Formats: sequence, C-alpha cells, structure tokens
Amino acid sequence: MRADSDGEAERVLVLASLGAPQRRSLRGRRGRKLSHAEPEPVQTTRATVVRAQPFGSAGEAATWLDELQGDEGGREAEAGDALRRVNAAIRAQRAAAGDPYLREVSLAQALVLRLGYGPGDGLADGRFTQAWEPPPERRKMRRSMEAPEERFAALIGARDRAAVAEELVLRARLDLDAGHLREAALQARVALEALLAELGPSLAEEPRVALEADREAVAAAAAAALRNPLGGEAASAVEAAVGHMESALRRLRVAR
Repeated sequence: MRADSDGEAERVLVLASLGAPQRRSLRGRRGRKLSHAEPEPVQTTRATVVRAQPFGSAGEAATWLDELQGDEGGREAEAGDALRRVNAAIRAQRAAAGDPYLREVSLAQALVLRLGYGPGDGLADGRFTQAWEPPPERRKMRRSMEAPEERFAALIGARDRAAVAEELVLRARLDLDAGHLREAALQARVALEALLAELGPSLAEEPRVALEADREAVAAAAAAALRNPLGGEAASAVEAAVGHMESALRRLRVAR
C-alpha cells in the first residue's frame, strides 16, 4: 500500500478467508424443504496490516509490543492506522467492482484484534514471533437522554421517519473519520442544505444560526474539493460543520 504511485511502500495488506467450509451445490436446482433452520457456518476474513519497513532488531520489536500493553493511546493509534488501511482497501474494491454494497468496517465489528511482530511470511499466515490480544474495549458510558432502541422501534414501525439529512451527515462523518476530506466536503455541503431545508423550522435558534453560519465556508470547501485535495482552513471548516450538524440532530432527537 502506497500513498502515491512514486512513493515507497508503507504497508503490506494480507487478506485471508477462514472458517466455514464451502457449501456444495444442492442436488439439481430445486432447493430443499426444511422444518428447522440450523445455524449456517459463516466465513470470516483475517486482515493483517504489516509495516513495510522492519524493526531494527528483535529486541526493538519486543520493546514496542511490551510498551503497547501499557499504552492505551498507542494501541488506539496502531489499531486506528490499521483500520484506515483496511477501509482504504474496501473502498478500492468497491470502486474496482462497482459494488455499492461493499462498506467500511469499524473496530467494534472485529471478532479479535491482535498486535504483534514476526517474519513477513509468518505474518501472512497468521503466525507471530510474539503477539498480544488487547482486552475488549469497554464502551464509555455517556449520559444522554437519547434512546436509540426506542427510536429504532419507532422507525421500523413507521411511527417516526428518518430525515434525509441524517443519512447524509452520517456519510460525511464516515468520510471524515477515514481521512477522505474531499468526499467529506462534498457530502457535508449537501447534508447541510438538506438539514436546513428539511428540519430548519424545527431547530432551536442557536443551532440553526450556527449551521447557517457554516454555509459559506462549507460551500467554498466543496467547490475547492472538486479540483484539489483539501487541507488547512477548508478541512477545519468541514469538520466543524459536521460537528454542528451532529449536535443539532442530537438535540432534535432528545426533544422528541
């Protein structure tokens, strides 16, 4: 994996399919009748992200792993970098296959996370010289008046309706977190206009004023994103606007 075609390799990504046996074709093409649905074995994918540049020595690698065990911030940085690489590969496959249903993943979806080191051929086969599995991250409990389970029930029961802007804001957040600033800027512009048009009258004055103040900067960032990569003030404006939109939507959900 490279940042550009002329750059040095930064990471090596190894993907392996594991687990479930391949399902054989059923007799003929008539299917089969069932009286009870048994759980179906599922296939899992192991994604291994390997640094292209090796450690200076085995001792240096061992020290790195030992220090990570007591460094939560370091673990999050390593896992976050690996996740961004995996999601970059998923985006590349989505574009290559023209398949809109290939979607990014989160660390919360991982069955297991391992940090370790070893020779390249061993890592490709899931073998380490030494590795460590961090304990499952405890989700930080946040005091909130939101009730996602109740709203979920209301949405699927047609007692409530999700605004178009809600989905657009989520997509903008996903692009921001993945570091895709150009896509985030374009998504944020549409999300902002949709939010103001669809939900503007129901917003309190403070969030509505903040969102309207974001319009010019977000429009400029989106226009710039059509031509060049974003950075600096434009990227900051998009980040701030997406935060304002998320805050406004949270206030609306709490008020319902």
